[in-house]
Amino acid sequence: MSLLKSLDNSSTEAKHIVEKYLKTSHQYLRLKIFQQLTLSLSLIIKFFAIGTFVFLAFMFLAITAAIAIGNALDSFTMACLIIAAIFILIALLVYFLRKNIERKIIKAMSIKFFD
Repeated sequence: MSLLKSLDNSSTEAKHIVEKYLKTSHQYLRLKIFQQLTLSLSLIIKFFAIGTFVFLAFMFLAITAAIAIGNALDSFTMACLIIAAIFILIALLVYFLRKNIERKIIKAMSIKFFD
């Protein structure tokens, strides 16, 4: 009889340990998901905020450069075409380097995600 009682106690204790482990694992998963969501959200917000100001700065620089080139060439049309060509060259450069950019982003995000 004591063998059955001992087995019953052992199985009850194992059941409690498993339940505690599952509960702790569930809490850890919830915290990990929360961490990843907040990291992702903060990254998106920072990217949007910084991107907005960088975009505005580039627009003002482009307008200023067009005015300066226009004054030097006495042709604002040519100045705008030169600035547009510069932007097209930058866009092509980014297009051709897109795989390297993707790899760097994936590498950086994987470090944060699998930490």
